[in-house]
Amino acid sequence: MFTGIVQGTATVITTLMKDQFMQLTLEFPQQHCEQLQTGASIAINGTCLTITAFRANQISFDLIMETLRVTNLGELKPGDRVNFERAARIGDEIGGHLLSGHIHGTAMIDQIDQPQDNRIVWFETEPALIRYILPKGFVSLNGCSLTIGEVQGNRFNVYLIPETLSVTTFGAAQVGDRINLEIDSQTQAVVDTVERYMQQNAIISR
Repeated sequence: MFTGIVQGTATVITTLMKDQFMQLTLEFPQQHCEQLQTGASIAINGTCLTITAFRANQISFDLIMETLRVTNLGELKPGDRVNFERAARIGDEIGGHLLSGHIHGTAMIDQIDQPQDNRIVWFETEPALIRYILPKGFVSLNGCSLTIGEVQGNRFNVYLIPETLSVTTFGAAQVGDRINLEIDSQTQAVVDTVERYMQQNAIISR
């Protein structure tokens, strides 16, 4: 499990592409490389990945076809930066909201507004996901636990403070970027339950 509190950014060292498979090696800040072990999980742009090998502060992961299909990780190239969060431990403070690291899809940045000391980023996503995006609810974007601002059709926005911009890759985000999206599991459960209840009542009332 993860909390959506991004711990920093890592740099892409190599991306070895094969048929629907990629080996990804990242360089992490040294202070976040304590007690590494093969098989442990790290969220990369919000995607839960398993460590396959490590040496000093370089860590490798295998990405299979489903990960490449659903996330933006297949677009990475050497020199790119990614958000990371190591798996939460029992007793850790939950500053964001609980995340599984299982990405539901992606959202495209289609507008960035910059009032003083703030940044408002607008995203567009598919109808199947926007139904779970509710004003003042939670969403994970590239692994960042964020509060949803406004929702308009298939678009929604978030408000980013300077701390988020400095610690994560959102400081360099641009219109057109594709961002990993994990919807809040509790919101999904409520929405699905309500929709199922309404469908059942509609059938009964016919």
